[in-house]
Amino acid sequence: MLLSLPNWLIHISSSLEWGIASLMMYRYGTLIGRKDVQRFGLSMIPHWIGSWFILAYHIKDDAVPVLLDLSETVNLLGSIALLYASLGILKTSKRQSTTNFMAIAGLFLISGRPQSYMGEDIFDAILQVSSVVYLGFLASLLIIRKRDPDVFSGLTVAGFWFVLVFITVTVSLMYVSTEIRGYMTLSHDDLLHGSAESLLTISNLMIVLGIHRQIKRFEKRQGKDFPTA
Repeated sequence: MLLSLPNWLIHISSSLEWGIASLMMYRYGTLIGRKDVQRFGLSMIPHWIGSWFILAYHIKDDAVPVLLDLSETVNLLGSIALLYASLGILKTSKRQSTTNFMAIAGLFLISGRPQSYMGEDIFDAILQVSSVVYLGFLASLLIIRKRDPDVFSGLTVAGFWFVLVFITVTVSLMYVSTEIRGYMTLSHDDLLHGSAESLLTISNLMIVLGIHRQIKRFEKRQGKDFPTA
């Protein structure tokens, strides 16, 4: 099999963390009674599905291009869903900000240069569109954090942004692996591949811990509002 056991554990943990983050975000939206936050949790599911296509792609030793194409297509839909959900939160937050003023005066870069069933041009186009959409999503998170800090903790927003660190490092390691170390793709360089993927694990963990922090903060507030006798 192409990946070593430690590398598999890193990949699987990244996927599980994202799935857990999705469930926790939906639960948080339920706790605070906001359907827009619930929808944001659901909008994270496509990226989670895309991660399992990547795992299947690696299980097949990167030899089934259609799995890669399915992953990138689903991830594009996932980025669109995240952006749409964040804009929905912004719309709600804008209404809340206006009310408060009147009263007072929240990404599965592929390693190497893999073969694509759709062809490199279409594959690259999907990647580029997905990247632009995700950047728009990241920008919206900053606005949401400023307008409505009860939705996302700073750690969750930092986790989504940390994906850019993962991408930057991965691209750099792709060059080192293929041009300097002589591997076919980054996937074949187990050490550098695992090092790059570990950054995505850190990113997803930051998102999970940030949501957990918001849930505990809400529960603590509720305890103060309804003291026991």
